[in-house]
Amino acid sequence: MSVSSTAQVPPWRAISAGASASFVGIGLARFVYTPLLPELIRDGWFSQTAGAYLGAANLAGYLIGALAARRVSRRLGDLRALRWSMVLATVSILACCVPVSVTWFFLWRLASGLAGGVIMVRVAGAVLPHLPDRRRGLAGGAVFLGLGLGIAATGTLIPLLLDHGLRVTWIGLAILCAVLTAFSWSGWPTPASAPSTAPRVASLRKPVRRGTGSLELNLALGEYGMLCVSLVPTMEFLVDFVSRGLGEGAGRGSLVWIVYGLGAIAGPTTYGLLADRIGFPATIRLTSVVQAAALVVLCTTHGLLPIMLLSAVIGSFPPGIVPVFLGRVHQLVPRGPETQAAAWGRATIVSALLLALSSYGFSYLFDRSDGDHRLLFTLGVAAVAVGLLLDGACHLVRSRASARRPDTEQAVEVAGR
Repeated sequence: MSVSSTAQVPPWRAISAGASASFVGIGLARFVYTPLLPELIRDGWFSQTAGAYLGAANLAGYLIGALAARRVSRRLGDLRALRWSMVLATVSILACCVPVSVTWFFLWRLASGLAGGVIMVRVAGAVLPHLPDRRRGLAGGAVFLGLGLGIAATGTLIPLLLDHGLRVTWIGLAILCAVLTAFSWSGWPTPASAPSTAPRVASLRKPVRRGTGSLELNLALGEYGMLCVSLVPTMEFLVDFVSRGLGEGAGRGSLVWIVYGLGAIAGPTTYGLLADRIGFPATIRLTSVVQAAALVVLCTTHGLLPIMLLSAVIGSFPPGIVPVFLGRVHQLVPRGPETQAAAWGRATIVSALLLALSSYGFSYLFDRSDGDHRLLFTLGVAAVAVGLLLDGACHLVRSRASARRPDTEQAVEVAGR
C-alpha cells in the first residue's frame, strides 16, 4: 500500500487524503466526546466530574502530539507519521467501547489527542506545497474541511448509533475511521512531486527584519492561542448545556450539535474564500468579532431556535480559523515549506497548551459552579477579547515597521507575499 518515492497523485487525491486525516484525527477523535458526554453520564459510565475531566484528556494528548510531531516526522517521515496517526486514532476510538475504568478511558482519549496533534502539525506541510500557489486559502480550507465533516458526523451518526447502545456507537465510529484511513493510505503526495518554489520566495524575503517579524509572529501565535481558548466552552459543553442545562433532553441536544456540525462544514472553505478576497489578517479580525457576538447572545438567550442558529455560527469557528491562521503563519514566515512547518508547529503547540490548560480549568469551574454553563461561555467571550487586543498589537508592530522601512524594501516584501 506504499507510495513510491517518485509517484505523483492528482491534487484532489492529495486534498482528500489531508481531509480524511483531519476528519479522523481531529474532527472525529476530538469532537466525538461532546455529544456523547450526557449519555456517558446518564448511563453510569462516569460521574459528571469524571466525565468533564475525561473531556480534557484528548486536549492533553493533543499537546503531547504537537510537541512530538516534528521528531516523529523526522523519524518516520510525514507519510508514515500521518498514516499511523490515523491508525492510532482509529484504535483509540475502538478501545473506548469498553468502559474498563476511568484510567483506561483517559489513556485512550490521551492517545487519540496525540494522534490529532501530529496530524494537525504535519498535514498542511504534507499537502499544500504540492498544490498550486493560487487560492492557497481555499486549498487550506479544503484540507481542513475534514475537521468540519468530522464534527458533523458526530452530530448525525451518533444519535443513530446510540439507538443500539454506547458500545455499538464507539465501534461504528471506529469502523468509519478505519475506512477513511484505508482510503487515504495511498493518496498522500510524496516530496519528489513538490514544486520547488521555496527558494524563490525565500530570496524575495531576505530584506525583512527578523526582529520585527519574530515579534509579529509571536503576537499572532498568542492571538491564535486565545481564540482556541474561546472555543473550549462550547466545544465541550454545548450539548450538555442544551440537554441538561436547559432541560431539552438528549434529542434536542444532538440536534443542536448537528447544526453546529453544519456550521463546521461551511467554516473552512468559507473562511478560506474570505481570506483569498480580503486577506488573512482582516478575516481573522472579522470572524473573531462575529464569534464574540455569538457567544454574548448565547449567554443571554433561552430559546432553542436562536441557540440553534448561534450554534451554526459558533460551529464554523473551530475548523474555520485553522486554515486562516495557517495562511497567516505562512505569510509571516515565507522561507520554505520546512520553516513554515516549524512555525505552524509552534502555533499548534501554543494552541494545544492553552486548549489543555483551559479545558481542565473550565472543567474545574464547571464542577465548582455546580454546572454553570453560561459562566464558561462568558469566559469564552473574554478570551476572544484578549485575542483581538493581541491582534491590535500585531497590527501596530506591522505599521511601525512599515513606516521605518524603505519603500523599495516594502515592495520586495509585497512581492514575496
